[in-house]
Amino acid sequence: MGDVLAGIHATWEFDSDSVLIRFERGIRTPKLLSALGERRIPHEALADVTLTPGKRGTVVLHAVPRPGADPLMEAAAGQLKESCDPYRLVLPAEREVLAEYYADELRGRVRGAVAAEPVERFLVAPPQGPLQFKAYDGKASFDGTQVAFRWFWTGASSAKWKVGDQNFPVASLSGVEWRSPDVFDGHLRLLRRDAAPQDGGPGQADQDPAAVVFGLGYGPVHESLPFAAAVLAAVRSTVPAVDAGRERVAVDAGVGTGRPEPADIAERIRHLGDLHRAGLVTDEEFSAKKAELLAEL
Repeated sequence: MGDVLAGIHATWEFDSDSVLIRFERGIRTPKLLSALGERRIPHEALADVTLTPGKRGTVVLHAVPRPGADPLMEAAAGQLKESCDPYRLVLPAEREVLAEYYADELRGRVRGAVAAEPVERFLVAPPQGPLQFKAYDGKASFDGTQVAFRWFWTGASSAKWKVGDQNFPVASLSGVEWRSPDVFDGHLRLLRRDAAPQDGGPGQADQDPAAVVFGLGYGPVHESLPFAAAVLAAVRSTVPAVDAGRERVAVDAGVGTGRPEPADIAERIRHLGDLHRAGLVTDEEFSAKKAELLAEL
């Protein structure tokens, strides 16, 4: 398409294989959108495109992401306010005909029923690090390889002071739980692979050294949600797995019944290369595993 559609707080640029969304940085733009800056959404990451009436003489063009395609939306888990949804473009009602044209064009590039199916890897790039924010009981930072919690003496519980500051390598994590600071018990909790099962769940976040709690002015959405999305993406790329009903696939996985498809081997080699470039796989491990995968062809 190659065209540009400017709306309120955002502009969509339509390319042959993706939509580039640029967000304004004005004082009226929701802080989350300003913090995101811009995002490129591949067509394969979309399930549908809708156009509906908005408020006060507007229409809303909404691109619906596929389940599992975007780490930001996965981390948000449906908790974002409508005004902060990065997939909504609000336009004056007089531009409805033009918006309908672009909606139809974009729908034509979505692959029908397949587009509604969950994906096994993220298709939208996560927010870039390093990232950090202040919670009520500590400072959280993420450098791409590990998450660090540094407790504040004014807010941290005695349980957290007892265990001290915490460092969590990405490889030790299985996921992230983000609960919006707009609710009473807002928090960011790191889900650990080696955590022992507990009756009744993981316990309260203010007592959990793998969690930081939010409060008024602490852990705001535009800081804590991109942080959670970046950590979640790093976890999934370190061990390419998807929980909650989707098959867990380790770096060395792929041994099954029958001969592997060449496309599957190529995808595994590509992912192995990503891990190698990220420094998570050594030169020797990369060469040995690549040779092993090529031998399966």
